Amino acid sequence: MLDNLAPIDEAGRLGLAIAMAVFMGLAFEGVYKREQHTSPGGIRTFPLLAALGAMLFLLDPKSLLPFVAGLAAVAIWLYGHLERGSDADIDGPSLVIPTANLLAYTFGPAALTQPAWLVVAAAVTAVLLLEGREWLHHLVRQIAPVEVFTLGKFLILVGIVLPLLPNHPIISWTPITPFQVWLALVAISTLSYASYLLQRYLPMKTGALLPGILGGFYSSTATTVALARRQKIAKVPSADIAVGIIIATAVMYLRIDVVVALFNPGLARVLLPALVALFALGAAPAWAQWARRATAASVASADVPAENPLQLGTALTFAVLFVIIALASAWVSSSFGQRGVYALAGITGLTDINPFVLSLAQGGVGGMPVRALATAILIAVASNNILNACYALLFGGVRACLRPALVLFGLGLAALIAALLYQRTVT
Repeated sequence: MLDNLAPIDEAGRLGLAIAMAVFMGLAFEGVYKREQHTSPGGIRTFPLLAALGAMLFLLDPKSLLPFVAGLAAVAIWLYGHLERGSDADIDGPSLVIPTANLLAYTFGPAALTQPAWLVVAAAVTAVLLLEGREWLHHLVRQIAPVEVFTLGKFLILVGIVLPLLPNHPIISWTPITPFQVWLALVAISTLSYASYLLQRYLPMKTGALLPGILGGFYSSTATTVALARRQKIAKVPSADIAVGIIIATAVMYLRIDVVVALFNPGLARVLLPALVALFALGAAPAWAQWARRATAASVASADVPAENPLQLGTALTFAVLFVIIALASAWVSSSFGQRGVYALAGITGLTDINPFVLSLAQGGVGGMPVRALATAILIAVASNNILNACYALLFGGVRACLRPALVLFGLGLAALIAALLYQRTVT
């Protein structure tokens, strides 16, 4: 590769390596040399290491013996400083300092043989980690150990289980494959997990508005129940909590279209006008009430507990429900046609509509026109809206939650009207 480089190009690459070493040295000086002036590395050492690495690499780019010998010498030098404790930071000896020196040593060969963006990316990453030292340590103290375990479970779902599943039907009754089942679970889990993290760690100074929005991406039904219970504890009707209940259902419409678009963009485009209209119908009264709310009285009673969505039992329940609903949809479609699927949509709306919606989006019901699939999804949405309204009255009380419940009933009726309009255009 080096034989094809012009001298000017080599000089430019060497200059890039030294410039990135200077950049990293500036950050290093500001963090580690304020109190430990004898720590190895810095704005002079890093460029010299980058130039040394480049020169030793160019002496024998095939065997790399000079470069490896220089690397060993630098490592021994750093080890000596580490043994003497001269590179100790406030909290004790740190491997960050020798690692930064070794990284600077590799900038020269990397710039001569690799794309320029790689050296820049390495330098920028190092600087961000150096400058973010205090912030990162503070972040670690804020994160509970169980959250790391939760992230591990999420990575298992996405990076281990999903690639191992077969992507071909194993049951003749439905074209849905195990890979599609788990991919649907991953899609829902990703949205739920992101919403959970924001809800748990983002400072909430907007009353129930932001928790309601995030809860809509997580579960509008769970958010409605949580807020209704808060309303019952508060005893006095809270406009702020009413806003959270309404906006959670309004955001659900957007979540459904996003999830459908991941698997069936054509169906998502057909659903988009109706779901956006329903979102606007729900967001308008929610925004009007939020603008008029009494912040001092309402914010204190609007806490919404964020629950971890990545429980093993929850994942298995979703997968089982997905398979059952996919089989039921295929059987109902073959036995009773579109009307049977519409009836099933109304029933599934009284539980978790995600398995039903994703089953339709992934082709669980073959032979149905796209607008008929959209009609079934809108019926399920309407049924779920009515369920949320009933939950608001049940858990929050008729007097306190009557206003948001009426809005949810109205949204359910609007979704049924939209489904009727879609049905009339089915060919």
